[in-house]
Amino acid sequence: MRSQKKKKKRTWLKVTGIVLLLLLVAVGVYGFTVYKSLTNAVDTMHQPVERKQSEKRPEPVALEKKEPFSVLMLGVDERQGDRGRSDSIIVLTVNPNNNSVKMLSIPRDTRTEIIGKGIEDKINHAYAFGGVAMSMDTVENFLDIPIDYYVQINMEGFKDIVNAVGGVTVNNDLDFTYEGVHFTKGELQLNGEKALKYSRMRYEDPRGDFGRQLRQRQIIQAVIKEGASLSSLTNFSNIFTALGNNVKTNLTFDQMIDIQSNYKTAGNNIQQMEIKSQGTKINGVYYGIVSAEEKQRVQSELKAQLELQ
Repeated sequence: MRSQKKKKKRTWLKVTGIVLLLLLVAVGVYGFTVYKSLTNAVDTMHQPVERKQSEKRPEPVALEKKEPFSVLMLGVDERQGDRGRSDSIIVLTVNPNNNSVKMLSIPRDTRTEIIGKGIEDKINHAYAFGGVAMSMDTVENFLDIPIDYYVQINMEGFKDIVNAVGGVTVNNDLDFTYEGVHFTKGELQLNGEKALKYSRMRYEDPRGDFGRQLRQRQIIQAVIKEGASLSSLTNFSNIFTALGNNVKTNLTFDQMIDIQSNYKTAGNNIQQMEIKSQGTKINGVYYGIVSAEEKQRVQSELKAQLELQ
């Protein structure tokens, strides 16, 4: 009897050991598959930008040392045979020491000096004139802070990213209809197509472009939240494919790993910022004029976030 019991115990130990081994192998294969898909997507997304080292950042930011950094996000409507314009301009400043991300929307009609062009124009025209590099230089000059990295998103393809994370949930504070879709007040579940429309409407909003910027930031925050959730892990392939097809960035794979390791808690505290401007027409063209006082206020807040003061 004892020998039979021992045999049964050994059998169950073997079975348990084999099951555990298979699970570990499965997880290892799954992990490798995720890793391979991620590295392929990052290789596709990675697009270095040629620009001089900023005077505002004499040495490149050291992510491994947990230094605060900034990212310029450009939402671009690409047109056939045309570079397009950056219709959405958002600056993220990330500080792991106070565990926060400050997200600033810059109205696309903001009048400022276009660095490298030698003229004053709408800030979103910098992309049309000189692509990502001129956009980074122009925003850097406007805000008087270093712009370390960029992320360019093809807005038409942004709906694929939203769909890949399973849609997003937002809290809508304005009842409106846009391009045949009615958006009621309150909590909304949006797929990619509806999320894109939700983020684009501005003429029915009494806040104008500021209301649109608010909705854009809502969608981005919701995508980050959904993308970081455990439920998205099973859909990693679609997510990475959507990112690879629609996102360009100068961040390398190693830098992304450093950010994930050293800055992830900061992403739980995203604070939205606005810059106020006064609408006016100059030579028949509409511009947003930012006062010196307002510019100073925003610059001071961002410099403090980046620990430059």
